[in-house]
Amino acid sequence: MTELSLTQIKEIRAAVLGAAAKVPGTLIGMGVLFIVLGMIGIAGQTLFSFVTINVLGAFLVLGGVLQFAHAIKSIGWKSVSIQLALAFLYIAAGLYTWAFPIPALEAITLWLAAIFFVTGVLRLISAFQHRHFNEWIWLVLSSAISILMGVLIMSGYPESSLWLPGLLIAIELLLQGWSLLFLGLAARSLTK
Repeated sequence: MTELSLTQIKEIRAAVLGAAAKVPGTLIGMGVLFIVLGMIGIAGQTLFSFVTINVLGAFLVLGGVLQFAHAIKSIGWKSVSIQLALAFLYIAAGLYTWAFPIPALEAITLWLAAIFFVTGVLRLISAFQHRHFNEWIWLVLSSAISILMGVLIMSGYPESSLWLPGLLIAIELLLQGWSLLFLGLAARSLTK
């Protein structure tokens, strides 16, 4: 087996990073911004949950308005009435989240608990289908954690609905921030 030269390693890394290798500063800056937002979100989980539900409401209203505009421009199309109904549903859901943020957060929390539980069960089924591989135990562990998350969310419901969505989004921002930061640092090392 031949050793790769430093130049070859840099070429491989540049090919893997693609266009990201050309803007390491942007990746690093976005990474730091996401990390800061994630830390703010972890410090103020309830506030972050309410901000999140308001942003969701804004996107639903905007989506409904765009759907409505598209339906109006598409007069003569067989699905115009369906598009109009969907537009009104989006707008109504957005206005509902603004008017009643706590029940909206409760619904999202139930949805999150169901997603964790169902994905955990499906991953467990998949693990047993692949039990002839030595690594199948990792699927079992992953599924157990997902099922446990679903159960924990439900055990704290409805109180957990005030802080859980904000916490999960904050954690996602932190993970994405660290990923972007390290990607940017890797890209910057190519320019040296």
